Amino acid sequence: MAAPAPSSTTAPNPTSTTTTDPSSLSAPTAEAAEAAAEGGGAKPTASITPLPPFTPDLYQRAWCSVPHPTLPLLATAHAKSVTVFSLATLAKHSALTGGHARSDEEEEGGLEREVRFGDDGGLGDGEGEDKEWEFDLVLEGHENEVKGLAFSPGGQYLATCSRDKSVWIWEDVSGGEDVVDGGDDEGEWETVAVLSEHDGDVKAVAWCPSHLPNARARRHHYSADVLASASYDNTVRIWREDADGEWVCVAVLEGHDGTVWGLQWEGRARPDGRFPRLMTFSADGTVKVWTLREEEEEEDNDADGSGRGANPFQSGFGGIPNTMRRSLREEWDCTAVLPKVHSRDVYSVSWSAETGLVASTGGDGVIALYAEDESAPSRGAEAGDAENGTPGPKGNWRVLATVPNAHGPYEINHITWCKRFDPGAEQRGKEEMLVTTGDDGVVRPWQVRI
Repeated sequence: MAAPAPSSTTAPNPTSTTTTDPSSLSAPTAEAAEAAAEGGGAKPTASITPLPPFTPDLYQRAWCSVPHPTLPLLATAHAKSVTVFSLATLAKHSALTGGHARSDEEEEGGLEREVRFGDDGGLGDGEGEDKEWEFDLVLEGHENEVKGLAFSPGGQYLATCSRDKSVWIWEDVSGGEDVVDGGDDEGEWETVAVLSEHDGDVKAVAWCPSHLPNARARRHHYSADVLASASYDNTVRIWREDADGEWVCVAVLEGHDGTVWGLQWEGRARPDGRFPRLMTFSADGTVKVWTLREEEEEEDNDADGSGRGANPFQSGFGGIPNTMRRSLREEWDCTAVLPKVHSRDVYSVSWSAETGLVASTGGDGVIALYAEDESAPSRGAEAGDAENGTPGPKGNWRVLATVPNAHGPYEINHITWCKRFDPGAEQRGKEEMLVTTGDDGVVRPWQVRI
């Protein structure tokens, strides 16, 4: 992120961005091999090879790329606009322009939502000249740059975070009727919470996947929606809504020695039925896994048949003053630290909801792929290593493969798993690939073979 953005006269040609043979790109570095041995002694058992990059190059620093949840589209944020690529053609489909006054990474004080209209989705030719996105509304409130945002799984809430050290939660009080019915009226969003407990800029927010069976388990003990936020103050905070509709911080995760750039929830149900884990990544070059401490006696807390259990956020405790409710915390433990691969900040991690594989990238330009051995016993922590007052084990994760200099000399700002729809896919719409976005303005897909 620190490297200057290339100008249009110096940006690399899309056909020559990768200057090494794909077979050498997928070979692990000596550092990764050492990390793999540290994570369980196994040699890397996967390959990561470059596919043709999305076209055209953006010729300016690009921040992130997000796949559409249902359509074969990928939206990439860069400078003051968003370019939408077709996953079927790996070419530009359309663009969102004219909404932001500053960089999409550094929009000051406001948040803009753009909604696409059209019956056929416009996915035919991939050229995108006649594909239009209609500007919908602006949400204003933050006093400084908006750094991140996330919709709750049900779409009722939108969480935003900012350099002003706050997290805002907005609620869709229109029920999304303007989008569903294709109407021209703006949606109605109201602020339901402003959370200001972080001591530094808030970099990212993420909602727990409440649709998972294990996220709904023992629902009478937890609110339906759970939000996590990551900050420049080196911490992560967990937020829940109590029975009175107030959002409170129920846990502070401490253990990183640098800015926590982001976080991601586990996207698939756990075999043991326990609550989804949370993965965090930081400027200290580490990736950590956090697990909610669920006491066995919780299962017996509903003995009176009230359905409330012993949770302080239930209606039976609604009269407790907010200052007291805030003292009733959850316990989260750092249960794994992924093998050390990165020599600089880890800017992005993606945890596949399909396979459970994890990919990371960052300031060193390295892509790393990890797998968890769920059948192996957990490995102990090194002497003196502790997180939140409890040992921080290395866990059962191992490195499968790495790609050094994946975007040449440039930093990589984002990585994500994405479904393949291109002609080279063996199972279109089911097979996953990785997509990286970097300071060189190139959006690059990668084929992963296990």
